[in-house]
Amino acid sequence: MAGEVENPQMNEKPALVSGINLGRLREKVKFYIEKHQYESALFWADKIVSLSNGNPDDVYWYAQTLYLTGQYHRASQLLKSKKLDKTNSSCRYLAAKCHFECKEWQTALNILDMVDNNSYLPSFSKHNLTESLFDQSNKEVEHSINLLRGRIYEAMDNRNLAVDCFREALRQDVYCFEAFDMLVHHHMLSAQEERELLDTLPFAIQCPIEDVELIRYLYENRVKKYDKPKDHRVPGTLACLKDNMDIVVNLAEKNYYNCDFRECYKITTRVMSNDPYNSQCLPIHIAVLVELKKAKDLFYLSHKLVDLYPNDPVSWFAVGCYYLLTEKSEPARRYLSKATTLDRVYGPAWLAFGHSFAAENEHDQAMVAYFTASQLMKGCHLPLLYIGLEHGLTNNFKLAERFFSQALTIAPEDPFVLHEMGVIAFKSQEWGTAERYFMDALRILENIGQQVIVEKWEPLLNNLGHVYRKLRNYDKSLEYHKRAGILSPQNPSTYSAIGYTYVLMGDNLMAVDYFHKALGIRRDDQFSTTMLSSVIETLMSEMDPCEGASEDFPAFPTPGKLEFSHSSSQELSDLDINPEDNSSMAIEEVDMDD
Repeated sequence: MAGEVENPQMNEKPALVSGINLGRLREKVKFYIEKHQYESALFWADKIVSLSNGNPDDVYWYAQTLYLTGQYHRASQLLKSKKLDKTNSSCRYLAAKCHFECKEWQTALNILDMVDNNSYLPSFSKHNLTESLFDQSNKEVEHSINLLRGRIYEAMDNRNLAVDCFREALRQDVYCFEAFDMLVHHHMLSAQEERELLDTLPFAIQCPIEDVELIRYLYENRVKKYDKPKDHRVPGTLACLKDNMDIVVNLAEKNYYNCDFRECYKITTRVMSNDPYNSQCLPIHIAVLVELKKAKDLFYLSHKLVDLYPNDPVSWFAVGCYYLLTEKSEPARRYLSKATTLDRVYGPAWLAFGHSFAAENEHDQAMVAYFTASQLMKGCHLPLLYIGLEHGLTNNFKLAERFFSQALTIAPEDPFVLHEMGVIAFKSQEWGTAERYFMDALRILENIGQQVIVEKWEPLLNNLGHVYRKLRNYDKSLEYHKRAGILSPQNPSTYSAIGYTYVLMGDNLMAVDYFHKALGIRRDDQFSTTMLSSVIETLMSEMDPCEGASEDFPAFPTPGKLEFSHSSSQELSDLDINPEDNSSMAIEEVDMDD
C-alpha cells in the first residue's frame, strides 16, 4: 500500500511478541481507519509501536492515526523524534502535511525540502540518495510532495511556483486529478497554456491503452469551458459517462460562459435535485441564480449552506450574492469578506466583493478587488472585463479598451465584452466600429438557444439605436429603440431616444407623443423637458390654429352696439398672438445621455 514503509523481516511471517500476533493487530488498525473509527485505530497503533520496539512502519501508521484525529503537532513530533522525516519520503510528506493543516506554511516547506540537517532538496529534483530499506516507495510519493508543495506556495501567494509544482505533480502522475483541478478550477492557466499542458502529459507512458482515451477526454472536458455547448460530444466508447455529474456540471459551465443562462439553470437545477450540495456545481448555480434574479431561491439555498457548511467559503459567497442581488451592498461586503477570509484564493468571492463597491460607484476599491481576482483567475476573462468597466466609468477609455481587448482574447464570443468594446468605440466616435461590435454581440445572443433576448440586454438594443442615429439611418435606429422598449417598457431613456429620432426625421407630432411618454415615467427628465418645449414651439409656428380655415376674419353685420360686461371688456387685438420671426428654433442634433 502506498505510504507503507517496507521491512523485509516483516514480510517473512507475522511477528510474534510474547505470543501476540502483531500482523493481526496491524490489520485491525487499517480496518478501523477504513471504518473511520480513528480513536480505536489510534489506541492499537500506539500499542503496536511499543510491542514492535519502534518499527518504522508502525511509527508511520501511528502518525497517520494522530493526523486523522487532528493531533497534527503530535504526529509531526513523533516522526521528527524518530528522524523518519529525513530518511523516508512518506514520513516527510506526512510531517509537512501536519504543519500545512496548522497553516505553518514555511515550516511545512522546510520539511519537504529537507533531507538531513545540512542538505535540502531543490524543487523537482530527483533524489540522488541511496534509497534505504525503509524508502522504497519514494517515487510513488514524489507527485504527492509536489502537490503539497504547490498548495503551500499558493497559500503563500507565490502562484508562479505553485503552477510549476502542480504541473510537475501531474506529469509525474497523470492520474493525480487534484493537481489538475488546482490548475483548472482556480483558473491558474490561460486557455493556450491548458492546451499545451494536455499535449505534454505522458498519457501513453503512464496509462494502459484502454485508459488513455478516458483520461484525455475527462481532462479536455474540464478545460474547454469557452467552447460551444452544442460542440460537446461524448465518445461512443464512453457513452455511459454522459449522465455522470462531473460531465453534466461541465456542460452547465459551458452554457454559463456562453451566456445561455436559462439552459445553465435547467442543468444546475437538475444536478442540485440529485446531488444538493455538489461542490463543483454550487458556485455555478449561485452565479446563474444571480443572473436570472431568483432572489427567493438564492435566499433559501444560502441559509441551508450556512447551516450545514459554516466553514465553507461557498456558503458565505451565496449569502453575499443574495445581498448583492437585493442591492444591500454593506451586508454583502461583510459576508463576502468572510468567504475570502476562509479561502484567500476563492476568486468568485473576490469578484462579487468588487461588485459590492462598484454598485456604490466606489471605483478604486472595486478595482482593487477585481485586480486581486485577476491574479487568482488568470484563465478567466471576467476580472479583466470588470476592470475595464471601472476604467470606462472613470472616463479612462484607453485603459478600458486595453483590458477589454485582453478579455476578448480569452473569450472572443462573449457578448458582454463585445458590447463594452462597442461602447468604447462609440465614445471614440468610431460609429462603424461600434456598429460592428454591437451587431456581433446581438448575433451571438440571437443564436443562443433561439430564445427571446432577456431584459438585461435592453442597453445593447438602445446603443444600436444610438449608433444608427449617428450614422443617420433613422429607420434602423427606430427599429432597435422600439425593440428595446418592448424588453423594458418602463425605461424613459428609450422613449426620449425615439422622440429625438422622430425630431431628426421631421415628424414633430410623433416626437411630442414619445417625449410625453418619457416624462410620464420620469417627470424630472431634463432632456425630454427641453426637447418637448422646443418641439411644441416649432409646431406652434408651423401649424394653423384651425386646419383648413381661412386666415382672414369674416365681416359680420352688427345691428346694434354690443354691450360688454366689465369682466369681459377686452379688445380682440389684445388676444392676437404674433410669434416672432426667430421663435421657430432649428433643432440640431445633440448627444443623448446614453
